[in-house]
Amino acid sequence: MLKIAAKQIDVLNIGLMLISLLVAIYLPFKLFLFSYAILGPLHYLTEINWLNEKGFFTQNKKKWILPLVVASAILGSYGLLKLSTWNLPSNLTEIVNWVEAQYSTFILTAFFFAVALVFFKSWQKLSLALIFSFIISYALQNSIPKGFILIGIFVPTIIHVYLFTGLFMLWGARKSKSKFGLLAVIALLIIPVIIYAIPISETAYKFDDGIIQNFLTSSMGSVNHKLAQLFALKGNESFVLLSELGIRIQIFIAFAYTYHYLNWFSKTSIIGWQDSLKGKKVFLILVIWFAAVILYFTDFKLGFMALFFLSLLHVFLEFPLNVITIKDLFKRF
Repeated sequence: MLKIAAKQIDVLNIGLMLISLLVAIYLPFKLFLFSYAILGPLHYLTEINWLNEKGFFTQNKKKWILPLVVASAILGSYGLLKLSTWNLPSNLTEIVNWVEAQYSTFILTAFFFAVALVFFKSWQKLSLALIFSFIISYALQNSIPKGFILIGIFVPTIIHVYLFTGLFMLWGARKSKSKFGLLAVIALLIIPVIIYAIPISETAYKFDDGIIQNFLTSSMGSVNHKLAQLFALKGNESFVLLSELGIRIQIFIAFAYTYHYLNWFSKTSIIGWQDSLKGKKVFLILVIWFAAVILYFTDFKLGFMALFFLSLLHVFLEFPLNVITIKDLFKRF
């Protein structure tokens, strides 16, 4: 019975991929903003709740998850202050600038420490792991900063929504021995090639200024820019968001985010995250989600600022599960 359910979910996900791709091609910016504002907050809330029920997939249950929460809070506060128009005291400005300079350090520290959370249980080992995670991350960030800028940008964004989603799908397909699951993984890998190959004319698109402004407010423009530098731009070539290259990259981003959220909501019968929604939790999650959506529609920048911590938090709290997935995949190969 489980195999039948898994097969149906895999077929559904292939369909969701195609729908996400088609809509992304026609509405690359609108789809991203819709998915980010509507599907995103509900995904954060339900996944955090599910991870909490699972003890965050750590050896020490919930006791040592606090450093990941603190790292999310630091970067979330930095994002809030950076996007705000407040006049900050000079000493606070210096702290914000330091956090910005060490953005990748905090992200890498959180991931390294998540590895320790999966393998270690004693507080002595975890304490040392936390210290060494920060020292190593700080050293790497400040010795090869250019490469680690990409970590800071890509881990909470493209790596989270595309690479980790693909790894989860591959893990599930191998576990259930589903041919359709493997086909879904192959489809996920092929879609960037399709986006690269299809004819795109920038003159065929008409973009509303308000939509573009909201997109830039989300800070995703830096992701587009770095992806272009990584895969396409050379030397001193400049990146134009609404160019043919820019539109292709945005189609991929809109697809990746939308499918990432839809993939989560389609997996209720597989991982059973809906079973953790009981009583007051459902009401609280729906209230927060509804408030977030209203906030986004009222003022997208304000919504982004208010939800930035939550979006980072769900990424960081998922790190132990990412580590387990990667470890298990290597075992199976």
